[in-house]
Amino acid sequence: MSHYSLTSTTSSDGLTLVARDYPAAAVPGMAASPVRLPVICIHGLTRNASDFDDFAPIVAGLGRRVLALDVRGRGESDRDPDPDHYNAQVYADDVARFMDALGLPQAIFVGTSMGGLITMTLAGERIDLVAAAVLNDIGPWISHKGLARIAGYAGKRVQPASWTEAASYIKSLNAGAFPGNTDAEWDKWARRAFAPDDGGMLAPRYDPGIAKGLQEGRLKGTSPGLRKGFRRLAGARPLLLVRGALSDLLEDRQCAWMRRQAPAMRYAEVPGVGHAPMLTEPAALDAITRFLAELP
Repeated sequence: MSHYSLTSTTSSDGLTLVARDYPAAAVPGMAASPVRLPVICIHGLTRNASDFDDFAPIVAGLGRRVLALDVRGRGESDRDPDPDHYNAQVYADDVARFMDALGLPQAIFVGTSMGGLITMTLAGERIDLVAAAVLNDIGPWISHKGLARIAGYAGKRVQPASWTEAASYIKSLNAGAFPGNTDAEWDKWARRAFAPDDGGMLAPRYDPGIAKGLQEGRLKGTSPGLRKGFRRLAGARPLLLVRGALSDLLEDRQCAWMRRQAPAMRYAEVPGVGHAPMLTEPAALDAITRFLAELP
């Protein structure tokens, strides 16, 4: 069971942005010490904070506060009337404002897919806010193959007639990346991805407008800003890259380039999983736990 409260802040353009706030647990046998750096988790393009419902309590159990954000347009956060605002620069500004509102001078970031792009963008502009980072199946170079796959479903209007149908739909999109998932797992994913709308029908928990940039071809495989952010992270902060061995968004050549550019970067590969690991897989969780143990 995930135990969290909801924390909300207001963006610079007046949107209410919501985060799941998991309090740090007291760790038996650990002497009293200054408050440890919090962890901020940021989800992927069409996902939301609930993706961290299994991962966040584990990290909170290590004695760190965890904040899982609903990026604007997703989950409990407000939808933006202007879909052109759905971009990494605006998202990064939202995160910086969120931290300021909560009085957080620094945090450890865990960014899955788009969440990693936001983390790199933030690092390029405000490296002072980023104490360390975990990039989950993402880097400054993205595979066109993976982008094309995501563009094939992101933003499309889908309205399952039942939870069984919703689970089947989620499975149809992700079975290749998660061949070992059970029916119970697909049902869990469906209940994170969909919710009843005002009419009682199931609808995706995101604004279809979030995919406008991708569908119009404005989301490229790389950008100077992402490369700048990655270089800053790799050069100035502890960094861990987690990759799904079956990933089509961060393929072998992009991963190899990142490791050449950042030889000090930690690396963990999750077997039998594609884009993007849920971070509770043993290979991912072990690497993240060891990474966090070395941080204040």
